[in-house]
Amino acid sequence: MSMNGIDVSNWQKGINLKAVPADFVIVKATEGTYYVSSDFKRQTTQVIEAGKCLGFYHYANGGNVTAEADYFINNIKPYIGQGILVLDWEAGNNPLFGKNDFDWCKQWCDYVYKKTGVKPFVYIQASAINRIKGIGDYKLWVAQYADMNPTGYQSTPWNEGAYECVIRQYSSVGRLNGYSGNLDLNKAYINKSKWNEYAGKKEIIDKPTVNGTTLDLVVKTIQGKFGNGNDRKVALGSRYNEVQNFINHISYSDANTLANEVKSGKYGNGDVRKIVLGSRYDEVQNIINNESSKIYHIVKYGETLSGIASEYGTTYSKIAQMNGIDNPNKIYVGQKLRVK
Repeated sequence: MSMNGIDVSNWQKGINLKAVPADFVIVKATEGTYYVSSDFKRQTTQVIEAGKCLGFYHYANGGNVTAEADYFINNIKPYIGQGILVLDWEAGNNPLFGKNDFDWCKQWCDYVYKKTGVKPFVYIQASAINRIKGIGDYKLWVAQYADMNPTGYQSTPWNEGAYECVIRQYSSVGRLNGYSGNLDLNKAYINKSKWNEYAGKKEIIDKPTVNGTTLDLVVKTIQGKFGNGNDRKVALGSRYNEVQNFINHISYSDANTLANEVKSGKYGNGDVRKIVLGSRYDEVQNIINNESSKIYHIVKYGETLSGIASEYGTTYSKIAQMNGIDNPNKIYVGQKLRVK
């Protein structure tokens, strides 16, 4: 029960992560409170599209804890729940490394967990593990290299089992097909399901069929049967845009347009109509109900406005006002008049 994977940053800008063999990819997102990797969104999109396990890391600069945590969270916010979150704690650009390791790491992890509901990992070199011992239920990603010789994936990295960790980084000079440069190579001692659990990713259980009309799928989507975000895209597949456009149309169209579409049968009846229209239901239904209470009359040969008014128990002046008639003596055969 293990997986092979890599971690990337802007040093690997442009890498085709669909072509490089990896069960998981951990992407550098941010550093300190000033740097966002310019390639992290593109890299992230490729990982998701390739169906690989995903992760994000923040390279700590040992500055204000909450400021660095918020900077990380704000930049990865659209992807929270899709990948594991990692604090990268090492010496470069970090004056607190070796001085205040435990307190800073614990505060950062506690804060990120509180804000996201996801318990982050901590990346740290093997020689510094004891500095953060006891910080809580935050899993470790440990770096330790046997040498600096180029290598491919290893099934049993050097010194494996010498310390407890979920991910082991064992080379920074890895060489894999699909990329000509050096790569950090890692082994995760978990499977995809456990990885997604650590990421806070909710699995779609009993995936519903995507057969049926657009209306059928919209009802199931609103009921939550296809999940949200990327889960919904995966579940609906080629029908995602069709369904999402339908939902967006309801959200942004004016009520009169929706009322006309209801009358044409587009949104079904009863509970189906209520589910699909959601918060727009009362607004639209009031228009329909008001329209259905109106009474019309088609003018026949020889009829007068006063005679029509008498037939419906109203006055010719009210009919003229409702229909914008300036001269009550001028009505025409076939003319449709609202009489009530």
